Amino acid sequence: MQSLTVRYFAGARAAAGTPAEAVELDKPSTVDEVLELLRERHGTRLRTVLPACSFLLDGVAVRDRAVTVPPGAELDVLPPFAGG
Repeated sequence: MQSLTVRYFAGARAAAGTPAEAVELDKPSTVDEVLELLRERHGTRLRTVLPACSFLLDGVAVRDRAVTVPPGAELDVLPPFAGG
């Protein structure tokens, strides 16, 4: 079993209803697999926000969602930000 921390920002935080959560994985998983688990866990509100989001895995932009999430990682969920 491995765990990771998912941190939500701005609209993603509102959609998930929490600023962060621990996610337990029973097998090595990709970013896409973690996102599917989050969609199932949080339902429609987060499901509608995620397509517009970008993601950081341990502080590095995720370009390939098929990358395996290492144990103890942090996954940041970043919706588009407005302002300037």
